[in-house]
Amino acid sequence: MQAASRELVVLMTHGADHELSSVGFTIANGGMTAGLKVSVFLTSAAVDLVRKRANDNLVVHPLDPLNALIKDFLARGGKLWACTPCVKARGYEQADLIDGVEIAGSSKMHERLQAGAASLCF
Repeated sequence: MQAASRELVVLMTHGADHELSSVGFTIANGGMTAGLKVSVFLTSAAVDLVRKRANDNLVVHPLDPLNALIKDFLARGGKLWACTPCVKARGYEQADLIDGVEIAGSSKMHERLQAGAASLCF
């Protein structure tokens, strides 16, 4: 029997206009609370979530504000990647994104999955 994974990759595609953006970060933080090493890969509209000041006032009740969820995730050591082509397609550069976000290709996510990480998509 294979040992349970101690790592989780969360793939997010939804932006600020959808409640799943807050749900994804809530579950990512919950994974960290459960002792998992968690990484989040943002693609498509989800890269807009980490643009500076883009999530300052986003709240999906009864969840915590999105800004607080992302800050908590990063403060607890979560890895946060923004898809390179998705960032470029929007004309963003590293300076446009909040501290702690790494612009990266999908190979970062694939490495974790090949190493046995579980995955969730939002």
